Amino acid sequence: MGYVLYSPKNIIIVGGNAAGPAAAAKAKRIDPNSNVVLFEAGPFISTGTCEIPYALSGEISDARELILFDSESFEQKKGVKVYVNHHVEKIDRRNKIVSVLNKITNQKIEYPYDKLILTTGSKPVYIPKFDKSLDNLFTLKSVSDLIKLDTFLHKNDQIRNVAVIGAGYIGLEAAEAFRKKGFSVKLFERENLPLPNSGVEIGNIINEVLKENKIEFYGEAAGIEPIIKDNWIKAIKYQGWNIEIDLVLLTAGVKPNNDLAIAAGLMIGEYGGLKIDSRCKTSDPNIFAAGDNIEVKNRITNRYDYIPLATIARDYGHIAGENAAGGNAIVRSVVPNVTLKIFDYYIATVGISCTTARKYNLNFNSVYATAPNLVKIMPDSRNGFGKILFEKYTGNILGAQFVGGKEVAGHADIISVFINNKIPVFKLSDVDYNYTPPLSPFINLLSILGRKANEARK
Repeated sequence: MGYVLYSPKNIIIVGGNAAGPAAAAKAKRIDPNSNVVLFEAGPFISTGTCEIPYALSGEISDARELILFDSESFEQKKGVKVYVNHHVEKIDRRNKIVSVLNKITNQKIEYPYDKLILTTGSKPVYIPKFDKSLDNLFTLKSVSDLIKLDTFLHKNDQIRNVAVIGAGYIGLEAAEAFRKKGFSVKLFERENLPLPNSGVEIGNIINEVLKENKIEFYGEAAGIEPIIKDNWIKAIKYQGWNIEIDLVLLTAGVKPNNDLAIAAGLMIGEYGGLKIDSRCKTSDPNIFAAGDNIEVKNRITNRYDYIPLATIARDYGHIAGENAAGGNAIVRSVVPNVTLKIFDYYIATVGISCTTARKYNLNFNSVYATAPNLVKIMPDSRNGFGKILFEKYTGNILGAQFVGGKEVAGHADIISVFINNKIPVFKLSDVDYNYTPPLSPFINLLSILGRKANEARK
């Protein structure tokens, strides 16, 4: 915890998902005498959005289990006044006032601030010709989206064929969720393989998993078009074929939700995220930002990047809240580290991909290996796959991808430690890995990859 340099009277937070509540709670802890207020345009705050696909599949029985706090409980526990269904429409930077619309009463109110924290998050990317007003087109970005989709499915029990557009993390998870619910699923992706940023090897493995579980994958689908009748998508036109569809879920990615910030004249980065300094301060010294609406520094490239992850949003939210309340905390650069579950497989990606390494003209090499995750004679033993990218001359790790069981999260975390501490890839073979037959193999996959990397430099 930092020390308080000054004591602002009014601290306003705009946005109530991961970063907003973290910023609000931290600001109140740093300066209990401040008046901390959070505005959220939607009906919910502090929600578990990463868990949404598992609520869609039924693994989480009720969507409302994803709501960690409501307005009353957050105020009671954190001391922060929360207004849901309140849309902040404008920032008057000169007079330090925000204009807020109460969406229930349609009343407009102005609130003064000493410090403002923008945690407006991200919004879905829509693609041409798929208009958001279509009756059977949905997104899966929020709990409200999930409730809307669930309600639609309950009212329309004739739905059989579902199209998921976009084979990134959410698209793959949603495709699995629909399949588990008994729907026929068609998965469309503009690139030729699913999870395209993970590389050819991982994409091919995922493609096989999709086939095993009877999900139809349609790659190179950048030119798809909806066939619409009475505001309803009846089919999708793909490479000259009409594929009948009852429901479309759009998971084509997200982008920073910065309309408010742009209108206020704040500086925006290469990816559309707010530019912040090392203390989460924007180009306005009285406005801070955190969450999926900002760009963060990628530790590997040392460049600003767009990495919309809940864990990063929370961490940066704490720092923005502390500094808005008078503290002096400093952000750290980020190593992207995320795992995806697709049926019985887990896919972990950490660091950067070959595509990004080439983009920045990095001189790199890569090694890959397949090895059992447990001693071969153990009943749950199966092969796992790993690939590591590293700088040719220093051996510093740039990124890695793993496919297998739950052990892949541990592999990715070890790689993240190596990246953060600039430990050469060759040292992976020097680690004393834990060993017991029910949990681990006799020779760890990471040790094999370390040896292969050492051989590759000779």
